[in-house]
Amino acid sequence: MRRAAACGLDASWKMSLDKPADTAWHRGALAAALLAVDPRGLGGLTLRARASPVRDAFCKAFAHFPHPMNRLHPSASDETLFGAMDLSATLAAGEIVKTAGLLDRSQTLILTMAERTSPQLAARLALALDGPDAPCLIALDEGAEPDESLLDSLKDRLAFSIDLTDSSRSSIVACEWDIEGARARLESVDTPQTTPASIVEVCTTLGISGARAPLFALRAARALAALEEHTSVLDSDVETACALTLAHRATRLPEPLSEDAAPPPEPSGSDNNETHAAGMELPQELLLEAVRALIPDGLLDRIAAGKSRAARGSGTGARKRGSLRGRPLPSRPGKPGGNARVDIVATLRTAAPWQTIRAAARPDHHGLHLRPDDIRIKHYEDRADRLLIFAVDASGSSALARLAEAKGAVELMLAQAYARRDHVALIAFRGTTAEILLPPTRSLVQTKRRLSALPGGGGTPLAAGLKATLSLADQALRKGMTPTLALLTDGRANIALDGTANRGEAAADALQMAAALRGAGLDSIVIDTGRRPERSLELLAGALGGAYIPMPRADAARMADAVTARLET
Repeated sequence: MRRAAACGLDASWKMSLDKPADTAWHRGALAAALLAVDPRGLGGLTLRARASPVRDAFCKAFAHFPHPMNRLHPSASDETLFGAMDLSATLAAGEIVKTAGLLDRSQTLILTMAERTSPQLAARLALALDGPDAPCLIALDEGAEPDESLLDSLKDRLAFSIDLTDSSRSSIVACEWDIEGARARLESVDTPQTTPASIVEVCTTLGISGARAPLFALRAARALAALEEHTSVLDSDVETACALTLAHRATRLPEPLSEDAAPPPEPSGSDNNETHAAGMELPQELLLEAVRALIPDGLLDRIAAGKSRAARGSGTGARKRGSLRGRPLPSRPGKPGGNARVDIVATLRTAAPWQTIRAAARPDHHGLHLRPDDIRIKHYEDRADRLLIFAVDASGSSALARLAEAKGAVELMLAQAYARRDHVALIAFRGTTAEILLPPTRSLVQTKRRLSALPGGGGTPLAAGLKATLSLADQALRKGMTPTLALLTDGRANIALDGTANRGEAAADALQMAAALRGAGLDSIVIDTGRRPERSLELLAGALGGAYIPMPRADAARMADAVTARLET
């Protein structure tokens, strides 16, 4: 216990888990130590931190891991992971010679820029982590935004998630543990019979599904007991393990225990004796309090926002796969013909191992033996063109100023359209109707000509503008484009969809059309151009599932920057 107290694992540290100034480092150091004790059972950890002296100091703890370390790029190929046939060495030796892959041996993989990991690489690493010779994975997440993070399929297979974003160099404290001794004591640690059931009940209360989370918590408790030189898992070990492995997985907050709640009835007779023989059951409220103290602020909001954004898709062009153009993907089996392009190297690599057997089966055939199932077809990933739909409020006395700034913003966005495959469209709503002033285009000359004379004045038919946006977005989706809405208005809707002047109906119609746009999967941003932030526009942005940005007296550059920043998140 002397080492534990020196490293901040005493009771005072556990009581100060809600102080983020200096406990993030201690939690991370403890998680790294537990991972070094049981790397295969705990899978790995996610470290969220930008490149800094704090992250460099934390990564020094990985030197205690039992396996060699190798860095992995987020766009690593299958040859890097699984190895491949060395064609030149094979031809020289007359037999198949393979290069070793990173997953061919037990080791610790450090995945840099983990937030950029492709789904293909994530699937392969997830499969490796589920295998008998699973590596230990350290994912270095450098995402600047909350929604830039490691894919859930990988994060779910790693026991710990550490966030050192707000840690400074003053938080760094030297921690020393007997890792080798703890590793030797791990198998002899006894687990009380009631501990697994308590952990599973906590996971259910926190809304955590699946079997990995309780298994990680149990393994972390055993590793912590071995680290503390306990012969059996204690209640304090379970509390700390649950806090480290379950807090970042919670999908709902546990209800606080009321003071007047009646305690659970105590077992009597033989049941009571069996309970004492198996070990005292850890009270659930203690476990829940330990986990609740470490649940990050706004975690549940970020989970909901992430699900909403995943349902809508990102603001960038949607990914499309085909065999003609785009980013190369691993080749797949297929048949030549049509637009399919044969990957000759991959085809030869597939056929090479079978040449000796096929030559023996057909001695009359000289040369290369190819079969239809050897053929590999090139595969690419491309992005759909993106359409930015500017819906501009052209009503009222300030309409000319708003339209002038919108014109400048559209022209600024079009200047970058060729590099980002963006199309731009403009909808102006005023009076009782909405009008598409600029159909989807990438032509800057046509844009300037269409925007040279813009009408203004009249009422604010906000619902009509959203309805026109929905129609234009539907046409874009049918053409394979990815539409995004940028709504510029002061929020004072007063014309309903039927053309009558009724503020109540106008607001209700606008919310109804916003819900329809959200259901269509449209990403959006609402720019409030009024002199003061308008509450109704904030509610409208919520109905759209998009961002709300108040920008009084916004100029064209600020509008363009706001839209660009939103699209790049």
